Amino acid sequence: MTQKAGFVALIGEPNAGKSTLLNAMVGTKVSIVTHKVQTTRARIRGVALEGDAQIVFVDTPGLFRPRRRLDRAMVAAAWTGAGDADEVLLLIEAQRGLTDGVEAIIAGLEERGGDRPVALVINKIDRVQAPALLALTKKMNDRFPFVETFMISAEKGHGVDDLRHWLADRMPEGPWLYPEDEISDLPMRMIAAEITREKLTLRLHQELPYQLTVETESWEERDDGSAVIHQMIYVARDGHKGIVLGKRGETVKAVGKAAREELTEMLDRPVHLFLQVKVRPNWLDEKERYSAMGLDFSDGNG
Repeated sequence: MTQKAGFVALIGEPNAGKSTLLNAMVGTKVSIVTHKVQTTRARIRGVALEGDAQIVFVDTPGLFRPRRRLDRAMVAAAWTGAGDADEVLLLIEAQRGLTDGVEAIIAGLEERGGDRPVALVINKIDRVQAPALLALTKKMNDRFPFVETFMISAEKGHGVDDLRHWLADRMPEGPWLYPEDEISDLPMRMIAAEITREKLTLRLHQELPYQLTVETESWEERDDGSAVIHQMIYVARDGHKGIVLGKRGETVKAVGKAAREELTEMLDRPVHLFLQVKVRPNWLDEKERYSAMGLDFSDGNG
Protein backbone atom coordinates (compact mmCIF):
# COMPACT_ATOMS: atom_id res chain seq x y z
CA MET A 1 0.00 0.00 0.00
CA THR A 2 1.47 3.33 -1.08
CA GLN A 3 1.06 5.92 1.64
CA LYS A 4 -0.04 9.45 0.90
CA ALA A 5 0.02 12.51 3.13
CA GLY A 6 -0.55 16.22 2.76
CA PHE A 7 -1.86 19.44 4.29
CA VAL A 8 -5.29 20.96 3.69
CA ALA A 9 -6.01 24.54 4.76
CA LEU A 10 -9.54 25.59 5.69
CA ILE A 11 -10.05 29.30 5.08
CA GLY A 12 -13.13 31.48 5.31
CA GLU A 13 -14.87 34.19 7.26
CA PRO A 14 -15.26 33.87 11.02
CA ASN A 15 -18.13 31.53 11.91
CA ALA A 16 -18.32 29.89 8.46
CA GLY A 17 -18.11 26.50 10.19
CA LYS A 18 -14.41 25.70 9.75
CA SER A 19 -13.95 24.25 13.23
CA THR A 20 -17.14 22.17 12.94
CA LEU A 21 -15.96 20.78 9.59
CA LEU A 22 -12.51 20.00 11.00
CA ASN A 23 -14.01 18.11 13.92
CA ALA A 24 -16.37 16.21 11.57
CA MET A 25 -13.46 15.26 9.29
CA VAL A 26 -11.25 14.05 12.12
CA GLY A 27 -14.11 12.38 13.97
CA THR A 28 -13.32 13.95 17.32
CA LYS A 29 -13.06 17.40 18.80
CA VAL A 30 -9.76 19.18 18.16
CA SER A 31 -10.98 22.71 17.50
CA ILE A 32 -13.30 24.72 19.71
CA VAL A 33 -16.74 25.42 18.32
CA THR A 34 -18.90 28.26 19.60
CA HIS A 35 -21.53 30.59 18.22
CA LYS A 36 -19.15 33.51 18.81
CA VAL A 37 -16.97 34.62 15.90
CA GLN A 38 -13.17 34.53 15.84
CA THR A 39 -12.83 31.78 18.45
CA THR A 40 -10.06 29.89 16.63
CA ARG A 41 -6.79 31.66 17.37
CA ALA A 42 -4.04 29.28 16.34
CA ARG A 43 -3.54 27.06 13.32
CA ILE A 44 -4.95 23.93 14.90
CA ARG A 45 -4.10 20.82 12.91
CA GLY A 46 -6.41 17.85 12.93
CA VAL A 47 -5.33 14.56 11.39
CA ALA A 48 -7.80 12.39 9.43
CA LEU A 49 -7.11 8.97 7.93
CA GLU A 50 -8.86 7.89 4.73
CA GLY A 51 -7.66 4.59 3.27
CA ASP A 52 -3.93 4.92 2.59
CA ALA A 53 -4.03 8.72 2.90
CA GLN A 54 -3.34 10.89 5.91
CA ILE A 55 -4.96 14.31 5.61
CA VAL A 56 -3.59 16.98 7.93
CA PHE A 57 -6.09 19.83 8.32
CA VAL A 58 -4.91 23.30 9.15
CA ASP A 59 -7.83 25.11 10.76
CA THR A 60 -7.00 28.77 10.28
CA PRO A 61 -8.47 31.66 12.25
CA GLY A 62 -11.32 33.30 10.34
CA LEU A 63 -10.16 35.94 7.87
CA PHE A 64 -11.52 39.36 8.78
CA ARG A 65 -10.45 42.99 8.88
CA PRO A 66 -7.92 43.16 11.75
CA ARG A 67 -8.04 46.00 14.29
CA ARG A 68 -5.78 44.97 17.17
CA ARG A 69 -2.43 43.23 17.48
CA LEU A 70 -4.13 39.92 18.30
CA ASP A 71 -6.39 40.28 15.24
CA ARG A 72 -3.42 40.97 12.96
CA ALA A 73 -1.49 37.98 14.30
CA MET A 74 -4.57 35.75 13.74
CA VAL A 75 -5.05 36.92 10.14
CA ALA A 76 -1.33 36.47 9.39
CA ALA A 77 -1.60 32.91 10.78
CA ALA A 78 -4.55 32.21 8.48
CA TRP A 79 -2.74 33.29 5.31
CA THR A 80 0.42 31.40 6.34
CA GLY A 81 -1.70 28.28 6.86
CA ALA A 82 -3.17 28.65 3.37
CA GLY A 83 0.26 29.28 1.82
CA ASP A 84 1.78 26.14 3.35
CA ALA A 85 -0.99 23.74 2.28
CA ASP A 86 -1.22 21.24 -0.60
CA GLU A 87 -4.92 21.97 -0.98
CA VAL A 88 -7.01 24.96 0.08
CA LEU A 89 -10.71 24.81 0.90
CA LEU A 90 -12.68 28.06 0.94
CA LEU A 91 -15.65 27.58 3.21
CA ILE A 92 -18.68 29.85 2.85
CA GLU A 93 -22.14 29.86 4.43
CA ALA A 94 -24.97 28.96 2.03
CA GLN A 95 -27.37 31.52 3.48
CA ARG A 96 -24.86 34.39 3.38
CA GLY A 97 -23.30 33.67 0.01
CA LEU A 98 -20.76 35.99 -1.62
CA THR A 99 -20.41 38.58 1.16
CA ASP A 100 -17.94 41.48 1.22
CA GLY A 101 -15.80 39.34 3.51
CA VAL A 102 -15.74 36.40 1.08
CA GLU A 103 -15.01 38.85 -1.76
CA ALA A 104 -12.01 40.14 0.23
CA ILE A 105 -10.72 36.57 0.78
CA ILE A 106 -11.01 35.79 -2.95
CA ALA A 107 -9.12 39.02 -3.70
CA GLY A 108 -6.47 37.84 -1.23
CA LEU A 109 -6.21 34.49 -3.00
CA GLU A 110 -5.82 36.24 -6.37
CA GLU A 111 -3.25 38.63 -4.95
CA ARG A 112 -1.15 35.81 -3.51
CA GLY A 113 -1.42 33.95 -6.81
CA GLY A 114 0.39 30.66 -6.96
CA ASP A 115 -0.82 27.49 -8.61
CA ARG A 116 -2.31 26.05 -5.44
CA PRO A 117 -5.77 24.68 -6.25
CA VAL A 118 -8.71 26.02 -4.26
CA ALA A 119 -11.95 24.07 -3.82
CA LEU A 120 -15.21 25.73 -2.79
CA VAL A 121 -17.13 24.26 0.12
CA ILE A 122 -20.65 25.63 0.64
CA ASN A 123 -21.66 24.88 4.23
CA LYS A 124 -25.02 24.92 6.05
CA ILE A 125 -26.88 23.85 2.89
CA ASP A 126 -29.83 22.69 5.00
CA ARG A 127 -30.71 26.36 5.56
CA VAL A 128 -31.46 27.30 1.92
CA GLN A 129 -33.58 26.02 -0.97
CA ALA A 130 -32.02 24.13 -3.91
CA PRO A 131 -32.52 26.89 -6.55
CA ALA A 132 -30.71 29.43 -4.35
CA LEU A 133 -27.89 26.93 -3.82
CA LEU A 134 -27.45 26.36 -7.56
CA ALA A 135 -27.48 30.11 -8.23
CA LEU A 136 -24.82 30.64 -5.54
CA THR A 137 -22.66 27.85 -6.99
CA LYS A 138 -22.74 29.51 -10.42
CA LYS A 139 -22.06 32.97 -9.00
CA MET A 140 -19.05 31.75 -6.98
CA ASN A 141 -17.54 29.77 -9.88
CA ASP A 142 -17.99 32.74 -12.22
CA ARG A 143 -16.05 34.81 -9.69
CA PHE A 144 -13.10 32.41 -9.15
CA PRO A 145 -11.81 29.26 -10.92
CA PHE A 146 -12.48 26.70 -8.17
CA VAL A 147 -11.23 23.20 -9.00
CA GLU A 148 -14.31 21.63 -7.41
CA THR A 149 -17.46 22.64 -5.51
CA PHE A 150 -18.86 20.72 -2.54
CA MET A 151 -22.18 21.27 -0.79
CA ILE A 152 -22.17 20.14 2.82
CA SER A 153 -23.65 20.48 6.27
CA ALA A 154 -20.65 20.11 8.60
CA GLU A 155 -22.94 20.05 11.63
CA LYS A 156 -25.15 17.24 10.29
CA GLY A 157 -22.35 15.44 8.45
CA HIS A 158 -23.96 15.71 4.98
CA GLY A 159 -21.38 15.63 2.18
CA VAL A 160 -18.42 15.40 4.58
CA ASP A 161 -17.43 11.85 3.50
CA ASP A 162 -17.40 12.82 -0.20
CA LEU A 163 -15.14 15.77 0.57
CA ARG A 164 -12.77 13.61 2.62
CA HIS A 165 -12.57 10.96 -0.16
CA TRP A 166 -11.82 13.65 -2.75
CA LEU A 167 -9.06 15.13 -0.61
CA ALA A 168 -7.56 11.69 0.08
CA ASP A 169 -7.28 11.06 -3.67
CA ARG A 170 -5.41 14.35 -4.12
CA MET A 171 -2.84 13.92 -1.35
CA PRO A 172 0.76 13.60 -2.60
CA GLU A 173 2.52 10.26 -2.23
CA GLY A 174 4.78 10.04 0.78
CA PRO A 175 5.04 8.65 4.32
CA TRP A 176 2.48 9.67 6.92
CA LEU A 177 3.44 12.77 8.85
CA TYR A 178 1.98 11.75 12.21
CA PRO A 179 1.54 8.50 14.16
CA GLU A 180 -1.68 6.67 13.30
CA ASP A 181 -3.31 7.37 16.68
CA GLU A 182 -2.52 11.08 16.75
CA ILE A 183 -5.42 13.42 16.01
CA SER A 184 -3.71 16.79 16.44
CA ASP A 185 -0.22 18.21 16.75
CA LEU A 186 -1.37 20.53 19.51
CA PRO A 187 -0.13 19.46 22.93
CA MET A 188 -2.93 18.27 25.23
CA ARG A 189 -2.13 21.18 27.57
CA MET A 190 -3.17 23.60 24.82
CA ILE A 191 -6.25 21.59 23.82
CA ALA A 192 -7.30 21.57 27.51
CA ALA A 193 -6.87 25.36 27.68
CA GLU A 194 -8.91 25.76 24.47
CA ILE A 195 -11.73 23.67 25.91
CA THR A 196 -11.91 25.90 29.01
CA ARG A 197 -11.82 28.99 26.78
CA GLU A 198 -14.70 27.57 24.74
CA LYS A 199 -16.80 27.13 27.90
CA LEU A 200 -16.02 30.73 28.92
CA THR A 201 -16.93 31.99 25.45
CA LEU A 202 -20.27 30.19 25.57
CA ARG A 203 -21.19 31.68 28.93
CA LEU A 204 -19.92 35.22 28.71
CA HIS A 205 -20.92 38.47 27.10
CA GLN A 206 -20.13 38.96 23.39
CA GLU A 207 -17.10 41.24 23.83
CA LEU A 208 -15.29 39.75 26.79
CA PRO A 209 -14.03 36.46 25.26
CA TYR A 210 -11.49 38.31 23.07
CA GLN A 211 -10.16 40.08 26.16
CA LEU A 212 -9.27 36.81 27.87
CA THR A 213 -7.01 33.84 27.35
CA VAL A 214 -6.51 30.54 29.16
CA GLU A 215 -3.21 28.80 29.83
CA THR A 216 -2.55 25.39 31.38
CA GLU A 217 -0.05 26.10 34.16
CA SER A 218 0.54 22.55 35.34
CA TRP A 219 -0.52 19.00 34.48
CA GLU A 220 0.15 16.22 36.96
CA GLU A 221 -0.39 12.54 36.24
CA ARG A 222 -1.53 10.71 39.38
CA ASP A 223 -0.78 7.07 40.24
CA ASP A 224 -4.51 6.31 40.23
CA GLY A 225 -4.68 7.23 36.52
CA SER A 226 -6.30 10.62 37.05
CA ALA A 227 -4.91 13.96 35.88
CA VAL A 228 -4.68 17.13 37.98
CA ILE A 229 -4.79 20.24 35.79
CA HIS A 230 -4.28 23.82 36.96
CA GLN A 231 -5.24 26.59 34.55
CA MET A 232 -4.97 30.37 34.65
CA ILE A 233 -7.57 32.62 33.01
CA TYR A 234 -5.97 35.97 32.10
CA VAL A 235 -8.25 38.99 31.75
CA ALA A 236 -7.43 42.59 30.87
CA ARG A 237 -9.38 44.44 33.59
CA ASP A 238 -10.57 44.11 37.19
CA GLY A 239 -14.16 44.40 35.98
CA HIS A 240 -13.60 41.43 33.68
CA LYS A 241 -12.38 39.34 36.59
CA GLY A 242 -15.69 39.89 38.35
CA ILE A 243 -17.61 38.85 35.23
CA VAL A 244 -15.57 35.64 34.85
CA LEU A 245 -15.93 34.74 38.53
CA GLY A 246 -19.64 35.56 38.61
CA LYS A 247 -21.80 35.99 41.67
CA ARG A 248 -20.27 33.98 44.53
CA GLY A 249 -17.94 32.37 42.00
CA GLU A 250 -20.83 30.63 40.23
CA THR A 251 -19.73 31.40 36.65
CA VAL A 252 -16.18 30.12 36.96
CA LYS A 253 -17.48 27.10 38.88
CA ALA A 254 -19.92 26.22 36.06
CA VAL A 255 -17.21 26.75 33.44
CA GLY A 256 -14.81 24.51 35.37
CA LYS A 257 -17.45 21.78 35.69
CA ALA A 258 -18.28 21.84 31.95
CA ALA A 259 -14.59 21.81 30.95
CA ARG A 260 -13.76 19.04 33.42
CA GLU A 261 -16.61 16.84 32.12
CA GLU A 262 -15.46 17.25 28.52
CA LEU A 263 -11.81 16.59 29.39
CA THR A 264 -12.79 13.50 31.39
CA GLU A 265 -14.66 12.17 28.37
CA MET A 266 -11.87 13.08 25.93
CA LEU A 267 -9.07 11.55 28.04
CA ASP A 268 -11.24 8.66 29.22
CA ARG A 269 -10.10 9.02 32.85
CA PRO A 270 -10.85 11.20 35.87
CA VAL A 271 -9.74 14.83 35.66
CA HIS A 272 -9.37 17.28 38.55
CA LEU A 273 -9.47 20.80 37.09
CA PHE A 274 -8.60 23.94 39.07
CA LEU A 275 -9.17 27.40 37.58
CA GLN A 276 -7.79 30.74 38.74
CA VAL A 277 -8.44 34.20 37.32
CA LYS A 278 -5.69 36.81 37.10
CA VAL A 279 -5.80 40.40 35.85
CA ARG A 280 -3.00 41.23 33.39
CA PRO A 281 -3.86 44.60 31.83
CA ASN A 282 -1.39 44.24 28.95
CA TRP A 283 -1.67 40.53 28.15
CA LEU A 284 -2.69 41.40 24.58
CA ASP A 285 0.79 42.91 24.14
CA GLU A 286 2.81 40.17 25.86
CA LYS A 287 4.92 37.93 23.62
CA GLU A 288 4.55 34.88 25.92
CA ARG A 289 0.75 34.93 25.65
CA TYR A 290 0.98 34.77 21.84
CA SER A 291 3.45 31.87 21.98
CA ALA A 292 1.05 30.02 24.29
CA MET A 293 -1.68 30.46 21.65
CA GLY A 294 0.60 29.23 18.86
CA LEU A 295 0.70 32.67 17.21
CA ASP A 296 3.65 34.78 16.12
CA PHE A 297 3.87 37.98 18.19
CA SER A 298 5.68 39.83 15.38
CA ASP A 299 2.76 39.12 12.99
CA GLY A 300 0.71 41.54 15.10
CA ASN A 301 2.78 44.53 14.01
CA GLY A 302 1.45 46.93 11.45
